[in-house]
Amino acid sequence: MRIVLVGPPGAGKGTQATLLAEHLAIPHISTGDLFRANIRQGTELGRQVDAILREGGLVPDEVTVAMAADRMAQPDAANGFLLDGFPRNITQAKALDELLAESGTKLNAVLDLEVPEEEVVRRIAGRRTCRKDSSHTFHVENKPPRAEGVCDVCGGELYQREDDQEGTVRKRLAVYHEETEPIIGYYGEQGLVSTISALAPVPEVTRRALEALPGGGE
Repeated sequence: MRIVLVGPPGAGKGTQATLLAEHLAIPHISTGDLFRANIRQGTELGRQVDAILREGGLVPDEVTVAMAADRMAQPDAANGFLLDGFPRNITQAKALDELLAESGTKLNAVLDLEVPEEEVVRRIAGRRTCRKDSSHTFHVENKPPRAEGVCDVCGGELYQREDDQEGTVRKRLAVYHEETEPIIGYYGEQGLVSTISALAPVPEVTRRALEALPGGGE
């Protein structure tokens, strides 16, 4: 099963990607993880990405595609994979199609996690992170701390990361609409897209996603 998972920031792609990949026994291939792994391992591509990111630049499509191609060629991806964060635009989507065609395979499905824009803003802008330990996170509505502004776990100060501020979230959404959302139409023309409402508890969204796959994900 070869799957692309797409959706706006705050749709829960990371969570769903992990659960779906585990259920289907295929690797979860995340662009962010690929960048970090290549940088950590000191590969040629990793050195290129590290230099670009340090200067605040955007990683070129050809570098992202090369990293993804290398990862998809690994033995554990022989029977399929779940792509999260790739392809990010039409250019990358076409490159992915070409890569798969060269190996005599193709995508089985594109899962589009749908969340209204205001819900995305509510989810992300409500996050609060502990300054002492960033793994301790809360939400002003969904998971408030017992004492306002204080981490339940270690007593550290809770704050709103710059990435979580409403203005930043809306800019990220604008980039998503401009660059990534068009791939839904591109794959829709190939009959690959299933749109899934992500306005539900995590297990329910996972169930919907599995049911949308060819053969119900079996």
